[in-house]
Amino acid sequence: MKEQIQQSVPFTGYQKFVVFLLAITQFTVVLDFMVMSPLGDIMMKTLKITTAQFGVAVSAYAFSAGISGLLTAGFADKFDRKKLLLFFYIGFVIGTLFCAIAPTYELLLLARIVTGLFGGVIGSISMAIVADLFSLQQRGKVMGFVQMGFGVSQVLGIPIGLYIANKWGWHIPFFWIAIMAGIIATILSLKLKPINEHLSLQREKSAFEHLWHTIIQKEHRTGFLATALLSTGGFMMMPFGTAFAINNLKITADQLPFLFLVTGIATLFSMPFIGKLSDTVSKFKIFAIATILATVVINIYAHYSATPFWIVLLTNVFMMVCIMSRMVPSTALASAIPLPPDRGAFMSINSSLQQMAGGFGAMIAGMIIVQKNNFAPLEHYDILAMIASSIMLLTIYLMYRVNKIVEKKI
Repeated sequence: MKEQIQQSVPFTGYQKFVVFLLAITQFTVVLDFMVMSPLGDIMMKTLKITTAQFGVAVSAYAFSAGISGLLTAGFADKFDRKKLLLFFYIGFVIGTLFCAIAPTYELLLLARIVTGLFGGVIGSISMAIVADLFSLQQRGKVMGFVQMGFGVSQVLGIPIGLYIANKWGWHIPFFWIAIMAGIIATILSLKLKPINEHLSLQREKSAFEHLWHTIIQKEHRTGFLATALLSTGGFMMMPFGTAFAINNLKITADQLPFLFLVTGIATLFSMPFIGKLSDTVSKFKIFAIATILATVVINIYAHYSATPFWIVLLTNVFMMVCIMSRMVPSTALASAIPLPPDRGAFMSINSSLQQMAGGFGAMIAGMIIVQKNNFAPLEHYDILAMIASSIMLLTIYLMYRVNKIVEKKI
């Protein structure tokens, strides 16, 4: 009865506004990370770098984000979440601006590290805010809307970014992201209310003690392991997706923006539906079904050679919807593991592991994928797909354990 009452309570106007703010914040952060993949082919040819070097450039952001998450985890519940979000978001804006003005591969690498140090923590702070302001019964729907940032980045961000990059070079999309994020930071500063109720619940005096208390809990460690493997399997395929489409599937540079546009629209419309479905049916069941479907389509896609554009388009849409349908229920379940006093630290560590595992996956991908020259087809993409799908299937068992932990708390 209690769950039905909570589920039927409509969102207030302010809650809707917070969801919108977090969604557009997430949009810029996701776009900054995701735009590296579609720009990959342009960057490798312009900077004259190898697949391994590009893999390092992608993973540099992820590793620095992971380290930042661990360093800030002990402090995550010690400050007003609004102030924490603003601090890291402004740092993210500055880092993205550095990416835009980087003239060489080495300076770009440094700029990605700076961006990761700040940007990698933003997602965890956003998730902590969601968990603070919304009940578990509402959370799937909220996560669906917040995760729409991924879909919007594909619908608007990545196609526009690709168009801009094709016309004026890969630097300009980063300028564009930095300007957008600067405007959003101003809105956050002026309109978001303080989020500090968790401060009265703190038990530990030192940041290290709080961090250690969060890590040693068995239930937390189960969630951390599930998140790490989720990210490793999920991120393996992404960094070289564009290069594979152009060099193996023979998609043209002009077709790429449309491919991302349609895929993004499908993701955009499916995320709220999946979020609502995970609230009403079962978060774990939705996750398990989406994972099985994703592993099937990933292995089919990785074996394509030169393929008609409409087949590539349909496969991409189905593959991305399946992958993102895993993220919404798994994030909602993970957010229910910690108690309110540990929520910020848990989310920071979880985000940290997510970023580092994703970076590890990108680095592995860079070592497995071989390209004899900048215009040759990628080799071993099918092997990469098999490794990624094996890891993804393992996460079904881990999310089953997470689901059991959450069920005990309800």
